[in-house]
Amino acid sequence: MHHLRCLFLCLAIQFAAVAAEFFKPFNVTYDHRALIIDGNRRMLISAGIHYPRATPEMWPDLIAKSKEGGADVIQTYVFWSGHEPQRGQYYFEGRYDIVKFVKLVGASGLYLHLRIGPYVCAEWNFGGFPVWLRDIPGIVFRTDNAPFKEEMQRFVKKIVDLMREEKLFSWQGGPIIMLQIENEYGNMESSYGQRGKEYVKWAANMALGLGAGVPWVMCKQVDAPGSIIDACNGYYCDGYKPNANNKPVLWTEDWDGWYASWGGRLPHRPVEDLAFAVARFFQRGGSFQNYYMYFGGTNFGRTSGGPFYITSYDYDAPIDEYGLLSEPKWGHLKDLHAAIKLCEPALVAADSPHYIKLGPKQEAHVYSTEVHTKGLNFTWIGKSQSGCSAFLANIDEHKAASVTFLGQKYSLPPWSVSILPDCRNVVFNTAKVGAQTSIKIVKFDLPPSSAVSAQKQFISKKKNSDAMKSWMTLEEPIGVWSENNFTVRGILEHLNVTKDHSDYLWHRTRIFVSDDDISFWEESKISPAITIDSMRDVLRVFVNGQLTGSVIGHWVKVVQPVRFLKGYNDFLLLTQTVGLQNYGAFLEKDGAGFRGQVKLTGFKNGDIDLSTLSWTYQVGLKGEFFKIYTIEENEKSGWAELSLDADPSTFTWYKTYFDSPAGTDPVALNLGSMGKGQAWVNGHHIGRYWTRVAPKDGCQEICDYRGAYNSDKCSTNCGKPTQTWYHIPRSWLQASKVVRSRFLDGKVAVNDLTPEIHLQCQDGFIMSSIEFASYGTPQGSCQKFSEGNCHASNSLSIVSEACLGKNSCSIGVSNLVFGGDPCRGIVKTLAVEARCRSPPAVGFSQL
Repeated sequence: MHHLRCLFLCLAIQFAAVAAEFFKPFNVTYDHRALIIDGNRRMLISAGIHYPRATPEMWPDLIAKSKEGGADVIQTYVFWSGHEPQRGQYYFEGRYDIVKFVKLVGASGLYLHLRIGPYVCAEWNFGGFPVWLRDIPGIVFRTDNAPFKEEMQRFVKKIVDLMREEKLFSWQGGPIIMLQIENEYGNMESSYGQRGKEYVKWAANMALGLGAGVPWVMCKQVDAPGSIIDACNGYYCDGYKPNANNKPVLWTEDWDGWYASWGGRLPHRPVEDLAFAVARFFQRGGSFQNYYMYFGGTNFGRTSGGPFYITSYDYDAPIDEYGLLSEPKWGHLKDLHAAIKLCEPALVAADSPHYIKLGPKQEAHVYSTEVHTKGLNFTWIGKSQSGCSAFLANIDEHKAASVTFLGQKYSLPPWSVSILPDCRNVVFNTAKVGAQTSIKIVKFDLPPSSAVSAQKQFISKKKNSDAMKSWMTLEEPIGVWSENNFTVRGILEHLNVTKDHSDYLWHRTRIFVSDDDISFWEESKISPAITIDSMRDVLRVFVNGQLTGSVIGHWVKVVQPVRFLKGYNDFLLLTQTVGLQNYGAFLEKDGAGFRGQVKLTGFKNGDIDLSTLSWTYQVGLKGEFFKIYTIEENEKSGWAELSLDADPSTFTWYKTYFDSPAGTDPVALNLGSMGKGQAWVNGHHIGRYWTRVAPKDGCQEICDYRGAYNSDKCSTNCGKPTQTWYHIPRSWLQASKVVRSRFLDGKVAVNDLTPEIHLQCQDGFIMSSIEFASYGTPQGSCQKFSEGNCHASNSLSIVSEACLGKNSCSIGVSNLVFGGDPCRGIVKTLAVEARCRSPPAVGFSQL
C-alpha cells in the first residue's frame, strides 16, 4: 500500500494601506498588573516605528502591517535634532511631521506610546540632541545643570503642548496612552554623582507638571520617582520587577535584532528565541511589550549615529527596511500575538499567576480566577476552563521534555514555551515555526546601458560604451575652495568649527623643508611622520595636493608617514565624521577631530608642534555648499561627460539619469562597486555609503536559537561589505527620465525589490492542491481562511498555475499579477493555503 503524507502550507503577504477612525475620549491609568484603558486592564503588544526613518507615504502601510501583525500600540521616539535644527526654529514637516504620524496611528485604531526623551540614543546622530545645544555657555547634558534643564524643559513642553493642541491624548479622543521622559539614564546616573540623582527627580516632576493626563515612564531607571513607571529594556525582561508594588511590568524595548557598523557583521536574532522571550514575559506577569524595532527603516541623510553606524537601520525587524514583511519573523510573531490575545481575559483577571514546577527546568504559570492549587494538583471550582490560561515553559537549552499538566501529557521542545488559552489545548509553541521563510527577489529593472556603471572595472575596460554617455562627473577641489575660510593659530576642535553642518573639515598650513632635513632623511633612512595622540573618525593627509595617507578609527593614535619636497610644502589635513557619538555620559564633551598633541616628527632640528602654526580652515565640500545635488542647481555646475581614460581625483561627484522603475515595489541602489561617499536622488539625501568589508570569521553556518541571545550570536555576511543596498523611497522618484541621481565618490545601478509570496514543501513532496487563495482582504488563519469583501476572482487560478505539481513556487504580490486592483485604497493581502504530498509511486503490479 502507498501511504500519502499531507502537509499544509499557509502564507499571507500585505500589499497596501488604509486608515480608520479616531477614538472616543478615554482615560488611562494603571495598577500593579497592567495599564488600565477606559476602565479595563489590557495586555498590550507594541510595535516600534520611528517616523523619520521612513517617508510619510510609507507610514500608512507600516502602521497597517503592524496592526495586521497583532500590535495594539505604535511606539516612537521624538527626535529633537530634527524638530529644532536651529535654536528656536522648529520643523514639523515631511519625515518630521509628527502630528500627521500620530493621527495616522489613531486613525488605524492603534494606540501610541510617545517617548519624548528628549535624549533618545537610538543609534541616531548625537543621540537626538541638536549640535547647537553643546554651544550654550556652561551647559552639561543630562544632569542637574540649569542651562540644560531650561532647554530640555522648553522642548518637552513644546511637544506636549503640540499634542494637546492637536487633541491627540487619549482623554481628548487621541491615540496617545503613555509618554516617556529621559531614556536609559540609569546606565549613566552614577557618572554624575548626586547631581544625577537630583536630575532624575527634577525630570520626573517637570514631566508630571506638564499636565499631559497620561502615565509617564522612565526606562532602565530603577529609582524612577513616585508615579513614574520604571520599565525594562533588553533581550529578556521576564524577570523584571518595577520599583513599587503599584506599578505594572512594562518592557519598553524588546531588542528583536541589533544595529550594524561599517565593516561589521550583520546581526540576526532567531524568531524562535524572540518568541520565547515574549512568551516568558507574559507568562511571568508582564503586561506591555514593545518590539525595538518592529520596523527599523533607514538613517537618511547624516542622521546615523555611532560613530560608524551604517545607513540601513533594518535591525532584523519583522518589517524590513523597505517596508516588506520579513518572514518567518513577522508571521511567527503574529501567531504568538494571537495566542496571547486568546489568553488576555484570564491574564487581566488574575492579579498574579499560579506557579507550578513541572521538572528540573520546566515550569507552568497559570492565570485563572476559577482554580486553586493543592501541591501539583488542580481543583476546579467552575464548570468550564474558559477563565483559565496557562504557559508551559522548558528553559533547558538542549533537551526536550515531556511534562504532565492537569492530568495531561505535553511535549516541550528545548528553550520553548507552549501557550494554552484554555489550560488544556496548545495553540502555539515558540519553537515551532509555522510561517514560511520569505525570499526577496532583486530585479534589475534598468536596461544594460543604464546599469553598467555598477562596476567601475567594466567602465574602464569597455571602450566606446554607450553607457559612458549617461554619466557625468565634477571634481571636488582639494582643500580651501571659498572666501568663507578663516585662519587662526592652533588646532581647532572639529565640531566647534563645523557645527555638524558637514562631515568634512579642511585644515591647511605650510611646512618648510630645508636642505639639512633632506640630507638628514637620506642619511638616517627615516621619514618624517605626523603623529596625533588621538583622532576620530577619518583622517586624510595631503602634501602638495596629493593624498599620502588615511587613518580610520575612533579616538585612535595616529602615526602616518609623509613625504615632503625641499622648500615650502602645502600640508593639508581633512578630518571627517561618520556619525556623532550617540551613547554615553558627557556627550557634550565628546567632540570630533583631534585630541592631545599634534606634531611632525623626524626633522633634523626636532619635532614640529603643529598646534603652534597658523592654520586655514574650510568647512565642507564645494559641491555641498552649492547644493549641486539638487534639481535646481545641478545644471549650473559645469558637469562633464565621464571619460573612459579619466583618472578620478580623490573626491569626485557623479551624476546620471534614470527612469523610475514601473510598479509600486520598493526601489534600491546597489553601491557595492563604490568606495565611500554620500548619495542623493532628486535632491533627497539617501545617506552615507561605504564598502567596508566585514571580518571573514565570526559567522555561524547553522544558527541555533536555543540559549540566551547576544548580538554576536547568529551573525551573517562575513567577508562581505556590510551594506551594498540603499533604499530610495518611491515618493522621491519622478515618473519620467528627468529623474536624477548624483553621488559622491562613485557610481550606481538602480534595482527593484519585488515582494513575492514563496511556498515550498519539504524535500520529496509536491503541492497537490491549492486549498485556498485570495488576493484582497482574506480573513482567518491556516485551514480557516475565508474570502473578504475584497477578492480578486482569478486568485485561485493564478496560484494554481504557478504552484501545482511543484516542490516550490513564487507568486508576485501586486495588482499587476492579478490583473488589476480589486479594491482601491485598501490593504491587500495574498493568502494561500496549499496541500503537500509525496508524489505517487511509478511501477507495475501483477494480479
